[in-house]
Amino acid sequence: MNGPVTYAGAGVDTEAGDKAVELMKDAVRATHGPQVLGGVGGFAGLYDASALTRFRRPLLATSTDGVGTKVAIAQALDIHHTIGFDLVGMVVDDIVVVGAEPLFMTDYIATGRVVPERIADVVRGIAAACSVAGTALVGGETAEHPGLLAPDEYDVAGAATGVVEADELLGPERVRAGDVLVALGSSGLHSNGYSLVRAVVRQAGWALDRHVDELGRTLGEELLEPTRVYASDCLALARRAGVAGLHAFSHVTGGGLASNVARVLPVGLVADIDRGGWELPPIFSLVQGLGQVPWTDLEGTLNLGVGMVAMVAPDALDGVLAHAAELGLPAWELGTVRDSDPTTDVVGAPGFVAGTKGVHGGAVLMSGAYRA
Repeated sequence: MNGPVTYAGAGVDTEAGDKAVELMKDAVRATHGPQVLGGVGGFAGLYDASALTRFRRPLLATSTDGVGTKVAIAQALDIHHTIGFDLVGMVVDDIVVVGAEPLFMTDYIATGRVVPERIADVVRGIAAACSVAGTALVGGETAEHPGLLAPDEYDVAGAATGVVEADELLGPERVRAGDVLVALGSSGLHSNGYSLVRAVVRQAGWALDRHVDELGRTLGEELLEPTRVYASDCLALARRAGVAGLHAFSHVTGGGLASNVARVLPVGLVADIDRGGWELPPIFSLVQGLGQVPWTDLEGTLNLGVGMVAMVAPDALDGVLAHAAELGLPAWELGTVRDSDPTTDVVGAPGFVAGTKGVHGGAVLMSGAYRA
């Protein structure tokens, strides 16, 4: 005769979940300012919105995202304290694109088995990245899904809310012909294209602990390099330059550089980008060569060393570059914006990208060859 069925017997350990919360509490509290009420563990996170009364017309901005298959690298290496930077970067840096200050964030972790120390490591990373972004981590959820996920598998997602003054909103409406594109360097692959990268590594038969001379470290260390979190730096650049000087940002995530830049250009404008304008970080050339990946595929998948792009007025260029240097942020002139030429700017032409992500906007023309 079968015995009684219990929740623990079904694979869910509520005590492990409680222990994980205890281990992460201090890290989460460290992101809280006086605007956060109620502490950790409530049904809902509370944020005092009375500060928004200083805005003439506050617009709320929101974004949600995950890390994707990069979590497979963290799981394979059993290193979990950095993946939070990837999550926060993917979420808050979408918000800052419109000039919004990210106010607070929540996270969600689904796992096959709650290992308190592992979950706490993930959340500590999220909290550390929130601190870098100046964002409060006000709540989250850890869900144990035995039978759906393997015991040591997990996935993470998050959502954030920010605010921007209506007349300081950044975006395509501000971009003009003659504007200059400023690239803000990535820290590496960030969190996009890992299905491609993992397929290349798998086909090559390379182990994650393999030392790669071109990288100066192991393959696994390179692949787990955390996403650069741009939020605070982008807000600083925007505030210093003002809306007359800095017109838009583009967060270079899934789809690569050209498609994401095209999203923030208005109809009738084209951004010219010379591929030879910067040197590719070694990891991108390595992935391309190791997997014989077509350059068009690589370009449409990975950030190729550019994690964020700012569109600035020509007379603001020097100031933006100087301020980026003060912030310790790699930055360089990437290209220029011009009026479209219907005789040459044709969909299907080599290097011409338009109509991506469902956005009917401007276009990008990539030319030249990359410097590796």
